[in-house]
Amino acid sequence: MRTPAGHRYGPHPDQFLELTLPDGAGPRPVAVVLHGGFWRAAYGVDLARPLARSLADDGFAAVAVEYRRVGTGGGWPQTLEDVAAAVDALPELPEAGRLDLARVAVVGHSAGGHLAAWTAGRHRLPAGVPGAGPRVRVAAAVLQSGVLDLDLAFEQGLGRDAVRALLGEAPDVVPDRYAVASPVRLLPTGADLLCVHAAADDDVPLSQTERYAAAAAAAGDAVEVRVVRGDHMLLIDPAGDPWHLVRDWLRIRFDGAVPGSTLVP
Repeated sequence: MRTPAGHRYGPHPDQFLELTLPDGAGPRPVAVVLHGGFWRAAYGVDLARPLARSLADDGFAAVAVEYRRVGTGGGWPQTLEDVAAAVDALPELPEAGRLDLARVAVVGHSAGGHLAAWTAGRHRLPAGVPGAGPRVRVAAAVLQSGVLDLDLAFEQGLGRDAVRALLGEAPDVVPDRYAVASPVRLLPTGADLLCVHAAADDDVPLSQTERYAAAAAAAGDAVEVRVVRGDHMLLIDPAGDPWHLVRDWLRIRFDGAVPGSTLVP
């Protein structure tokens, strides 16, 4: 098993990323995995590690990101600032020569789907707000049962009022925060988008994906929606069919095959 290299992008204990490089030489496309857990401290990077290993097996330079969450110094704006800082740190890594930063994908599940979609749309943020002026642009994003419309998610009370915990208040009280943090407000991304949603998802309703995908398509983004069998957590089972769907989509998106991929015929 490949050993990931840990790198810090800030002084807090949760400000680190883990880079797993595939075998072989030369720059590889990058896949950044952002874990979910409704932005809360109870859930961490261990959810992202199996997916990062799988993507490294497929020839990607895989990055699993940890960030401050609600309960460990996260929330507004720290959680967003951390994800932005982790992605923007990629050009400064000692292994940067192995990273093809023109081909970067972000992959996120649940609240990680929110962070992945937000990362893809960061370049649309006005100057001076958290995450504005990205150093690294995203070419593709995979959003797995993502929380993609924070106003709607607040109305739905997702994750026991997790959006209020993240942003501090309701949309009518802090509208500027929702405008900056909600991915549906940051369209078009200019990235290729894959939205995968579990049909039996009891944690994040399909309406989150449907609303975001419709808005993304209307804005001109290339977006695919796949509703798959199973529940919320099946999407991050490396042995499950939904994850194989993601791997195939990424392989095709990046030149039809990734050198060294175990999926190449």
